[in-house]
Amino acid sequence: MNGGSSTEAVLPPPGRPADVLEVRDVTVRFGGLTALDAVTLSAAPRQVTGIIGPNGAGKTTLLNVLCGFVRPGSGDVSLGGTSLTGLAPHRLASLGIARTLQGVGLFRRLTVLENVMAGATCHARAGFWPALLGLPRSDRDERELRRRSLAALDRVGIAAQAGQLPDQLPYGPRKRVALARALVAGPRVLLLDEPASGLSEAELPELGDLIAQLAADATMVVVEHRMDLMMSVCHAIAVLDFGKLIAYGTPEAVQADPAVTAAYLGAEDPGGGDPGGGDPGRGDPGEPSGD
Repeated sequence: MNGGSSTEAVLPPPGRPADVLEVRDVTVRFGGLTALDAVTLSAAPRQVTGIIGPNGAGKTTLLNVLCGFVRPGSGDVSLGGTSLTGLAPHRLASLGIARTLQGVGLFRRLTVLENVMAGATCHARAGFWPALLGLPRSDRDERELRRRSLAALDRVGIAAQAGQLPDQLPYGPRKRVALARALVAGPRVLLLDEPASGLSEAELPELGDLIAQLAADATMVVVEHRMDLMMSVCHAIAVLDFGKLIAYGTPEAVQADPAVTAAYLGAEDPGGGDPGGGDPGRGDPGEPSGD
């Protein structure tokens, strides 16, 4: 469907129970490859919905559909009963859908604070010419963006590094900068693509606590290979395999599902100690899946 001003007008206010993100019969094909095959699931507000599956299962493709990077060949995505299918990424961002990437994607020559401010431009009201000419309204905008950005950095625990360049930070804090950049827009839906990639085992509990805190204010969807993290923070988990949804339910139900065990190539316990999810063919769990 095409985007128009009416779509934004009829969305329910953020935080309402109606902020359910629904995926209905979504199919995506790339040439002869079916990346998603009639996938149907929902993500509830103020909860963490996990998306797991072996490499190539379609997890990142699903996130790309949710944020508008990929348009499905059929099916529908809706938020609070309003269809979002076909809207451009910038329109979805203005409607409150934010997404992080598998990598950090930061601007190396901008400070941490400036990187986060770049994610809040949807709140700027002055426009290009007032900003270029340094008019008072532009100054007010910049002060407000700076305030919002510092608050986002504080929320993820790295406000003290606001004046540093990204390359001066270890990888873990850089991931938090990327997360703050998504948070600064005040999203109603937050999509996280492998937030634990590149992190050590010691860093996972703190990340899990942060994800749980952020879910209190948004509908959260997380793609991740680190099964110990997913089993601890998710309220519901969807399992994809070759583009098909093979399981969907509580972490305990998914962990006990024989179809999930089979999808992970005979792993004895998909929710057990292997941070890569028990898939012997997956490789380093800190690397992007290329999904």
